[in-house]
Amino acid sequence: MAEPALSISPEKVCFIVVKAREFDVQDVETDPDSGSNASDDAMASVLEAHGDDPTYDELVAFIDGLTEEEQVDLVALTWLGRGDGDISDWPDLRREARRARNKRTAAYLLGKPMLADHLEDGLAEFGCSCEEFEKGHL
Repeated sequence: MAEPALSISPEKVCFIVVKAREFDVQDVETDPDSGSNASDDAMASVLEAHGDDPTYDELVAFIDGLTEEEQVDLVALTWLGRGDGDISDWPDLRREARRARNKRTAAYLLGKPMLADHLEDGLAEFGCSCEEFEKGHL
């Protein structure tokens, strides 16, 4: 059997991994009426989730801007990485991701609490890693 190929570049997946980690590290808003300087609060507000979160917005825009094939691969990679199959199941995972595809792909993926881990694990099944990408972007 031929080695399956990805329609989405590992670099794009790694960009999503890095941004998803930024998004996941956020905590609930602790001081909604804070008017002080962030440095006065030990920078705690930087890690708070806000309704107008630019990281979330950036991820949604990036995922929405992907082609249909790239979005299908992204969902299938997530499923592969969470253990819904192995690399030999890739055609089936893609077929199911295509069947389930709708206009809410970004919301679906960003609702997954371990999205970054699942994507990295899925990429690893293809022999790819985000290690080099993260070195250049963190």
